[in-house]
Amino acid sequence: MKISLSNLPRRWPEVLRVLDHQQTVSILYLGKEVGILCPLNYRKTKASPIQEHPAFGMWKDRKDMKDVEQYVRKLRKGRFTRSFGKEVKVLKP
Repeated sequence: MKISLSNLPRRWPEVLRVLDHQQTVSILYLGKEVGILCPLNYRKTKASPIQEHPAFGMWKDRKDMKDVEQYVRKLRKGRFTRSFGKEVKVLKP
């Protein structure tokens, strides 16, 4: 269901019926969608923890990534020299 923001106060009963039927309501302002109302139990599946994702920890045994700051600095080094013509020193906090 799509409803204009100006019509929303007058049509609350209809909006609640739509939400009760597990459907979403798009809120329009000047003809453009600015928000969505959805029922609380709209998501059918529960989000699983990130640790259960198949890609989690896939690089844990890589030796070149033990020091993350050094690895990222090495990756970005070529990009900085191309962008500025000389290497940029990064100040540590």
